[in-house]
Amino acid sequence: MKNIVVLVSGGGTNLQALIDAQESGMIKDGKITCVISSKPGVYALERANNHNIKSKVIARKEYGDVVEYSKAILVALNEEKADLVVYAGFMTILDELVVKAYPNRMMNVHPALIPSFCGKGYYGLRVHEEALKKGVKLTGATVHFVTEVCDGGPIILQKAVEVLDDDTPEVLQKRVMEQAEWKILPQAVSLFCEDRLEVRDDRVYIK
Repeated sequence: MKNIVVLVSGGGTNLQALIDAQESGMIKDGKITCVISSKPGVYALERANNHNIKSKVIARKEYGDVVEYSKAILVALNEEKADLVVYAGFMTILDELVVKAYPNRMMNVHPALIPSFCGKGYYGLRVHEEALKKGVKLTGATVHFVTEVCDGGPIILQKAVEVLDDDTPEVLQKRVMEQAEWKILPQAVSLFCEDRLEVRDDRVYIK
């Protein structure tokens, strides 16, 4: 049984999708053992508490720079004996020292079809604003391994979502979450825990 540690910064809707998948038996051979938040008082911590999942706050603002903060996160991950680290709305780009300690063992869900609308600064509503501005007919979500390149790691799963003519960024964001993010993130986590993901030459193969 692999230990899954989830990193959060806000409401925790993707965390909830993982909790629901775990409780329904969809996530095989893995269990969420700890939720770590970069901010105190966020609703994601309440979600963890409601399901008797251990949580801790490592507040970004208490650390002078991202390297010191990353070291604190790394200590916590090691303490929790994390097998898999999942970014679920975690809004801090950690220093590469964390990624190097957990190569191909950290994953993130991004609300677009990478390589579109991704990279530094592309998060939250901005992703959907840019998709609408560009007039794309399809958007979606991507689960990828985390590397030192923002949104640049090997792609695990993707799911497309239709863009409608009268969409607002908020409406599109909700559809992408419901139809894509909340579905493929638990799938990817389960595939990892079942040892069915293999990375070769920056590509992910599902066994």
